[in-house]
Amino acid sequence: MKKLKILAIKFKYLGDVIIMLPSLRMLRRQWPEAELHVLVAAEAAPFLQGLDWIDRVWSFPRTRGKVRLSACWPQIRQLRAEKFDRSVDFVGNDRGAIVSRLIGAKERLGVFAPKGFAGRKWCYSTTVEELDLTRHEVVRDAHVLSGWDVPFLAEECVPHLAAPAPSPEAEQLLPAGTVLCHLSTSQPKKEWPATRWAELGQQLSAAGHPVAFTAGPSEREQALLDELRQADPQANILPRFATLDLFIATVARARLFISPDTAPLHIAAGLGVPTLGLFGPSAASRWAPLGPANRHLQGGLCPCSGHLHTCAQPQRCLDGISVAQACETALEMLAR
Repeated sequence: MKKLKILAIKFKYLGDVIIMLPSLRMLRRQWPEAELHVLVAAEAAPFLQGLDWIDRVWSFPRTRGKVRLSACWPQIRQLRAEKFDRSVDFVGNDRGAIVSRLIGAKERLGVFAPKGFAGRKWCYSTTVEELDLTRHEVVRDAHVLSGWDVPFLAEECVPHLAAPAPSPEAEQLLPAGTVLCHLSTSQPKKEWPATRWAELGQQLSAAGHPVAFTAGPSEREQALLDELRQADPQANILPRFATLDLFIATVARARLFISPDTAPLHIAAGLGVPTLGLFGPSAASRWAPLGPANRHLQGGLCPCSGHLHTCAQPQRCLDGISVAQACETALEMLAR
């Protein structure tokens, strides 16, 4: 008997793809014998390829705001040849809708979101109304599967990534028991000032907990580490990572991972590392990693939400999180 073939689609950022993992687990529970494929942006594919319960990971190049079907057409042809029985698009944006239609699964499930081109809903054979924005993104993804009567499983709501291979270089970079602080995000408005990171590191070190600092690979993000070095010349700042694999292996060694709302926060949580998330313009109630090992702090009120990359307010929402709050919470977590 032919196996059921299912394709799950999510064209968003890396953290969003990790958040989708619980829903993929629910799909796997519903159809344990099915052939499960996943289609994501190219940068997210490596995080799924190590999961042995996913049969195949497909990737597309992704440029924000552009569909670029010409660049994706070879993969679309290959996907069409797979003759999927079902496809589910967890986002419901224009790109996901068009690709769902072109791939041509017999049953195409998608989100009926209010924005986008008028013909988008005709790209799916079944649509589910988008869940309200007060719910956690894990729950919002799982809600889409209600279109196929897939039951929501609360016990599956914590994403789990495959453990990285042992790395002698990661062992040298981050000795056991070290607290790892990640300073940067793709949006400056989500970042804590370097002076506060310096103060937090000094307080944790004084309490007997070694601390190391890292940031993303871009020049702007690496410049935050230069600011930190000026604020605290003794800070243990890790060099720019040569590969993503080395970064993941290093994160996996951390005793506690502290960062603003960014993909590495979800990577750490997915690896089973306790996390402390610092949230300002984004709501922790929607985006903070779930599970008892993870905690978060939420900043104050501010009108900088949305797609703005920077905040021009004199008192930014993230500034509402004090060093004392972060240090107290981190020490409580380390004491456990």
